[in-house]
Amino acid sequence: MRAGLSDEVIGQLADYESSDLDESWKAALRLADHLSGSSEGVLPVSVYDDLRGHFSEPQILMLGSLLAVGSGWQRMIEAFGIRPDHFIEGQPGPWVAEAT
Repeated sequence: MRAGLSDEVIGQLADYESSDLDESWKAALRLADHLSGSSEGVLPVSVYDDLRGHFSEPQILMLGSLLAVGSGWQRMIEAFGIRPDHFIEGQPGPWVAEAT
């Protein structure tokens, strides 16, 4: 939300494939899914071709780089138990699933 995304857009991210998000967003989210570990191995040609339909080669590399740094950063802060600035003592970490 700090980046200017609306509640509507954020609500569509969990099931972006069946959402009405722009196809360029869906292509970028497929790359994010692949880089985050939901898929293994080399990026499928179909995903790469889809990216090339919306982004230039430098943009694809920039997007991949930003996703890799973000994913690595998240893993590092979880591994070291770093808490956000707004953490309140006794509050579970953001990666701890809430009981329902």
